[in-house]
Amino acid sequence: MLEDVLLIEDKHRRAAKQILDIIDFSDPHARLVIAIGGESGSGKSELAHMVARYLKKEKIFAKLIHTDDFYKISPKTRTEWRKIHDITEIGLSEYDWDKITMTVNDFKQKLVSKMPCIDLLTDQTDTLTSNFAEVSVLILEGLYSLHAKADEKIFIDLTYRETKKNQKLRGKEPENEFRMIILEREHQVIQGLRQNASLIVNKEYCIEKSNQI
Repeated sequence: MLEDVLLIEDKHRRAAKQILDIIDFSDPHARLVIAIGGESGSGKSELAHMVARYLKKEKIFAKLIHTDDFYKISPKTRTEWRKIHDITEIGLSEYDWDKITMTVNDFKQKLVSKMPCIDLLTDQTDTLTSNFAEVSVLILEGLYSLHAKADEKIFIDLTYRETKKNQKLRGKEPENEFRMIILEREHQVIQGLRQNASLIVNKEYCIEKSNQI
């Protein structure tokens, strides 16, 4: 996403370093795909950014893909669309999973890939072109990223109720009653993806291996 606000803290740096200690990034031919998922304000973007920064220090280049860029409905019309549809239609079906899969496949094959990119200042959907031959790690981050095919899946175990401060500071969505309904629905869907995780970021923002994989 263009113009996204990052609120990087020591906890994101610490967790990112722990991830690099756990996951083996040393094989340049592995073409690793890492997914980082969790609820609104849980620090997905910040953690993904720090993992990529630390990898760069090791001369390993990672590309960040914000899966929230792959909504089928544009930001300009999404709220109205949601208001006229059943609450159960909000969730995984709002993403264009075919495009996400195509992007992952392009990365695996070292292709030049085109993908959507949301400009948060204009709410426009732009097109991003990336040469995946120049990177060896793909990091998918977003609400439902753990639904995508990935080699390692990291779940941030914080709920929207625990991340109110970060939601407010980032100011990506208006605070109103309807927004709370959406957050609760997202909470239900995202918690269902927890079982897909290989690693868990716990409430102290330390990394634990999942006992469900």
